Amino acid sequence: MRLSAWLALILALLLLAGCGKPALYQQESYVFGTRVQISIYGLSDAEASKHAAAVLGDLDRLHARLHAWQPSEITRLNAAIAAGQSYTVDAELRDLLLLAQDVARRSDQLFNPAVGRLVEVWGFHKDTFAPVRPDAGQLRALLARQPSLEQLEINGLTVRSGNPAVQLDLGGFAKGWALDRAATYLRANGVRNALINIGGNVLALGHKGDQDWTVGIQHPRQAGAMASVALQDGEAIGTSGDYQRFFERDGVRYSHLIDPRTGEPARDMMAATVIVPAGALAGTYSDVAGKPLFIGGVGSASGFAKRFGIRDVLLVDAQGDVYLTSGMQQRLHWLQRPAHVRLLP
Repeated sequence: MRLSAWLALILALLLLAGCGKPALYQQESYVFGTRVQISIYGLSDAEASKHAAAVLGDLDRLHARLHAWQPSEITRLNAAIAAGQSYTVDAELRDLLLLAQDVARRSDQLFNPAVGRLVEVWGFHKDTFAPVRPDAGQLRALLARQPSLEQLEINGLTVRSGNPAVQLDLGGFAKGWALDRAATYLRANGVRNALINIGGNVLALGHKGDQDWTVGIQHPRQAGAMASVALQDGEAIGTSGDYQRFFERDGVRYSHLIDPRTGEPARDMMAATVIVPAGALAGTYSDVAGKPLFIGGVGSASGFAKRFGIRDVLLVDAQGDVYLTSGMQQRLHWLQRPAHVRLLP
């Protein structure tokens, strides 16, 4: 065979190899005070970049609208509530507030985005925070006013509350809701295979070639993942952990996961991970459902999981013991297996 023919054959084989392995496109940003990564498989870089940019642009818009401390639609609504006034919202924010009320009820108010003042007095509303406990009297006064989303009155597009202590902070909810929006956009625009990660809340679309998307579950005290798990099309995974935003004082760890019943950060758990089945609210539930499991602890975890339609749960208690459902046990691949692993009651 002539040299030119050999070169043509080699070039053809290289082209075929390139065609057989679609590229994985990834784009990162920083939104909602956390790292965001969009991974798209099987599209050209130009096409994938266009869709990733659209998703990130919408996340930026939502972050600006929903920020609880910098000037935003939420801060203006909070100011109206504090002044005893009504406030007119648009349909997007109304629907978000109605959904927040629903998931708060499902969690018996352990997920309570009306306690923004508690978040503020603990200092967790800032990007950096001082290791200072709030004054006990201040905490008691806030708890006595019992702010909750049940006190938010939504009539059409008009929102008000008779309790001026209601201060909305949707930070424990908005990332998951944004996941669902991103997934809806990608599907509607023909993106079938993608992984969306907003601060550790992850939603999978399709597959990564001939493999499932695989994600790690962070060890709450050691570097790296304690386990990995493959996600099916449309599933979402999220973890609520005391290692994400916290400070330590006098040997005690205080995290941003505040028990609205006591006004104190919950300290019986290190982490609560849930995998949510595919559905329109998979991302939302991946963000919300871990919080009542974390705050409520092992005894109530199965009940709360059932309310959100979740079968796969992993809890790490304050002693480092792991409790999980049988479904989660069958799916996990341990990377750092803990000494004590038990099935959830």
